[in-house]
Amino acid sequence: MSVPELSENTPKDRWRAHVLAQRRLLDDAQRAVESSALCHVVAELAAEHPSVAAYVPVGREPGSIEMLDAMVRAGSTVLLPSAHEPGPLRWVVYTGRDSLVTAPFGLLEPSGPLLEPDAVAGCSLVLIPALAVDRRGVRLGRGAGFYDRTLDLCRPDAMLVAVVRDSEVMDRLPDEPHDRRVTHRLTPGGGLVRSGTE
Repeated sequence: MSVPELSENTPKDRWRAHVLAQRRLLDDAQRAVESSALCHVVAELAAEHPSVAAYVPVGREPGSIEMLDAMVRAGSTVLLPSAHEPGPLRWVVYTGRDSLVTAPFGLLEPSGPLLEPDAVAGCSLVLIPALAVDRRGVRLGRGAGFYDRTLDLCRPDAMLVAVVRDSEVMDRLPDEPHDRRVTHRLTPGGGLVRSGTE
């Protein structure tokens, strides 16, 4: 998808503002349909991955807590991020929605023991929040840099999956040397797609 007046030469802040404005227009019914579709695909994926790193969707991010529960039911150990200070993310094992507590940056995280950043190296599937992703695997995050510092700790063969809406798949996004590309994207309508295959 291409967006009028935005290109790979447009600053990331303008891209972020555009996507966030579009997300504010989403209604609850559409979000529920999208979440159900993502939940189904993620449950199938999790059955093939004993350890998964994921995230708790906040605001208008795609996904749901049901998505996390589906992965646990599929038999996966699910790690969720803890973002308290600059640097790579630390992790906590998800044990159910009752374990989620309010954390910095408006996030939710489990209340269990903190694991070191390199715990993500045990995960063969890493679900990553994103504002947008392009067909090459370039991901647009929120700009805090937590995932840029974390993805280098992932195992070389891990599936790095940006979770976005179908309308948030772009032809080309701004790309910087420190950006770590994702191996796949996951959307409610398109399912799982490997980067660079279109």
